[in-house]
Amino acid sequence: MEEVLTNPKAGFYINRDIFGAEGDFITSPEVSQMFGEMVGVWAMCLWEQMGQPKRVNLVELGPGRGTLMADLLRGASKFKNFTESLHIHMVECSPALQKLQHQSLKCMDEENTSEGVDKRSLSTLAGTPVSWHATLEQVPFGLPTIIIAHEFYDALPVHQFQRGSRGWCEKMIDVTEDSSFRFVLSPQPTPATLYLMKRFKWAVPKEVEKLNQIEVCPKAMDLTSTLAKRIGVDRGGALIIDYGLNGVVSDSLQAIRKHKFVNILDNPGSADLSAYVDFASIKHSAEEASDDVSVHGPITQSQFLGSLGINFRVEALLQNCTDEQAEALRTGYWRLVGDGEAPFWEGPEEQVPIGMGIRYMAMAIVNKKQGIPIPFQ
Repeated sequence: MEEVLTNPKAGFYINRDIFGAEGDFITSPEVSQMFGEMVGVWAMCLWEQMGQPKRVNLVELGPGRGTLMADLLRGASKFKNFTESLHIHMVECSPALQKLQHQSLKCMDEENTSEGVDKRSLSTLAGTPVSWHATLEQVPFGLPTIIIAHEFYDALPVHQFQRGSRGWCEKMIDVTEDSSFRFVLSPQPTPATLYLMKRFKWAVPKEVEKLNQIEVCPKAMDLTSTLAKRIGVDRGGALIIDYGLNGVVSDSLQAIRKHKFVNILDNPGSADLSAYVDFASIKHSAEEASDDVSVHGPITQSQFLGSLGINFRVEALLQNCTDEQAEALRTGYWRLVGDGEAPFWEGPEEQVPIGMGIRYMAMAIVNKKQGIPIPFQ
């Protein structure tokens, strides 16, 4: 899964712009500016709870085109105390997407050509310094840190296990004689079995009894414990928004090409792979990694955005806009907070906006000293 998505030569994310209507899928920031604005409200509230520190790392994992961060900065640009405290860190492994993010944030490059120093720019949206890194580990320690992971966890590689006569065996990929791929079961325990055992330890027995297949995501567990340790020491918090379940995930790995589901093994590297996020596993990973953090949620995206005031924002935006913009705002709003097909839709049936408000969930990991983050009270 990791190879298919991030192989330096043939990886799905590496060479192309795959977001938006022309690409392979549409994410919340591409649907409406209000998404990034609300995440900005959340980040600002967290910064207030932290005691308005003078210097903060604002980190985004897998920022796509950079739309979320651009909307966040535009929305927050009036709050100078907040934006002046920020140093933005974009964690992105794709050079093509780094370029797009650079454009979205309207960056000017600093004259720093010395080898081994990460590229640093200034975003003209709010006068904020921006740096790019291939991994979270490269983001400097020692400052309070706010981390945003929107639709990042769902692309982390999962391992699938199947229950058989020999107990739980990992599903692996094999090459057939005619050089096509097929699924097989591993004859012996695999390294990921350790993570499966850990997941069983956290599960309620009846959650697992009825399952014949189970997915675990070692990278998600490890990433979460890295986040939690950093937040425990440096203060701050992480916001995770994604689609998934608050419990054991059985079989959710899927491939999407041009907005349609396709076979996972069909022409690897040409389709996006993703899997449901196991929010319960994220919670346990964070709590096990640090005694200094608390985990809140998950709540639905609809509750999250609603409590942050997206309905007031949409009303304000509707006050001064054209009919066409009003239509776009209404459908964008429905997609972010609605559930299922939009009841007000009068256009072509195949274009009816589908709400992501219930399928997507939000979870926060924060330093305990800061109290309960908004809007998880």
